[in-house]
Amino acid sequence: MRTFNHVGIITNENQEGAMFNEGLNVWLTDYSKSPNKIEFLKFDDPAKSCLPELVKSNGHIAYTVPSLDEALKDAKVIFGPAVCDEHLTIAFIEEEGIAIELIEIK
Repeated sequence: MRTFNHVGIITNENQEGAMFNEGLNVWLTDYSKSPNKIEFLKFDDPAKSCLPELVKSNGHIAYTVPSLDEALKDAKVIFGPAVCDEHLTIAFIEEEGIAIELIEIK
């Protein structure tokens, strides 16, 4: 079962509190500090980011899942799985023409 986590919105504007993620080459805001669970993404040079074009151009919706392996079965995976740290693994899939981020928290 999926649980809504956040929505990722692409912006060209600098956002207060945004942190640069070198691994993904993108500026990100902390969606846990947003009352609407919005994660703003700003790409200085989208070509340098390893994220899929669908994410870089249209943003995404993110859900937590109990098992990433189960959630990815029969899915159209467009990125990952990627281990972010010992507690967090993510992947992006495409559904209904949009990017969906799936997050497993251990």
